[in-house]
Amino acid sequence: MCYSWNVMKNKKYAVVASRFNEFITQRLLEGCLGEFARRGVPSKNVQVVWVPGAFEIPVVALKLAKQKSIAAVICLGAVIRGETIHFELVAKGAARGITQAALIAQKPIIFGVIATDTVNQAYARSESKGDNKGKDAAATAIEMANIIESIGKKV
Repeated sequence: MCYSWNVMKNKKYAVVASRFNEFITQRLLEGCLGEFARRGVPSKNVQVVWVPGAFEIPVVALKLAKQKSIAAVICLGAVIRGETIHFELVAKGAARGITQAALIAQKPIIFGVIATDTVNQAYARSESKGDNKGKDAAATAIEMANIIESIGKKV
């Protein structure tokens, strides 16, 4: 299904970004915002909210998703394995929380939190040219917002 550019330009989006591992998250955010711009979404239609870490993303994502004006929320973060199981707790908690928030809000909340074994893997998933999971998340948010809108019109 093809959607007109005008439909996308009128939608508002929110991005929740983790400050922990900000050297990676900032790259994801740049990819995300760049993809929105490339697809014609005005910067004024994208609200960015920073939170302390990936574990804190779900509650803010839910709060934003509950706003009628927001068509979709993107969650960006980077969880990089360390020497303890903390990595697994944070990554699984963020994933579970983001999923629950989407189901509660009945709105697209896009999972753009990368979980890697190494910093090099995180860099590879946040390249400015090439693979960038923030860019992918923006594309998914646009598509899902349009799908949800089209379903609503058919009901």
